Amino acid sequence: MRPFSNVDARDLGHASQVAATASRDKKRAAFASGGSDLLALVKDGVVAPDVIVNLKTIRGMDRITSNREGLQIGGLVTLADLARHTAVRRQYAVLAEAAESVATPQIRNVGTVAGNVCQRPWCWYFRNGFPCLKAGGTTCYSVVGENQFQAIFGGGPSYIVHPSDTASALAALDARFRISGPRGWRTVPVSDFFVLPRADAGRENVLSDDEVLEAVLVPLPARSTRSAYHKVLDREAWTHAVVSVAVVLEMDADVCTSARIVLGGVAPIPWRVPDAERVLQGQRVTAELAARAGEIAVAGARPLSQNGYKIPMTRAIVERTVLDVSRRAPAI
Repeated sequence: MRPFSNVDARDLGHASQVAATASRDKKRAAFASGGSDLLALVKDGVVAPDVIVNLKTIRGMDRITSNREGLQIGGLVTLADLARHTAVRRQYAVLAEAAESVATPQIRNVGTVAGNVCQRPWCWYFRNGFPCLKAGGTTCYSVVGENQFQAIFGGGPSYIVHPSDTASALAALDARFRISGPRGWRTVPVSDFFVLPRADAGRENVLSDDEVLEAVLVPLPARSTRSAYHKVLDREAWTHAVVSVAVVLEMDADVCTSARIVLGGVAPIPWRVPDAERVLQGQRVTAELAARAGEIAVAGARPLSQNGYKIPMTRAIVERTVLDVSRRAPAI
């Protein structure tokens, strides 16, 4: 591990200034909130920052506040606090369930919302020092190599999958991200925040090197909203979703009036399936209709040599979750 310096940020402006100065000096800066993913990347030699900017010293970013428009979730809110927050559990079950499914209790107690959303991919090649596309090389080794856990949607030229549980839930809730940088702040819809490899193989989101994910803004759900998050793991703890789904439905009795379905573990970004959503809208949700939504959800899948099993798995988890959500009590 190469030597690095640590800077405790006084505020968001100071944090961005430190990162911008490091860039001008031809040095690399990295932001740390919970730090669990960054520590793993540094220890494995995937990244080698010259300066680590500690965001935990910034006051106010670890709060969840509500108003008539919805929730503002600070980027430093821990996953544990998010999962047990009363308003989140009552009105945004999909987000609470996603947060409490992450890794282990120890990780959830220190890992943050911003860190979970912005974590780097856990591709075996990227994390083990291969000069792959994600690491600045020219080859995605998973195309003809180990690709059991790689993308079946949106892949190419890289086939990584986005590892964040909360990102899929936030996409299903139509959240927005408040981003702070040296030029002030901007708000980006979740649909525009994540970047496909075909747009930029080296990045997963639109954050510049001197920008921080300050907060997540989640709109107030309609009174008839119901939601859930389910995922399939290859082992019981400290792992990421092989396949997951976040489902948010607005229901009028047993009729679906609006639907959002976002897949995780199967694409380089949280993967929304609008065709599956449309088949539900205006219909009474039955077992047969839920099965139809599952079939449509996988219609565009393009598996590699070893991950075709994700197709029936995705179909089944969409079917099961849609049916589960339709039978739940409303969020409010």
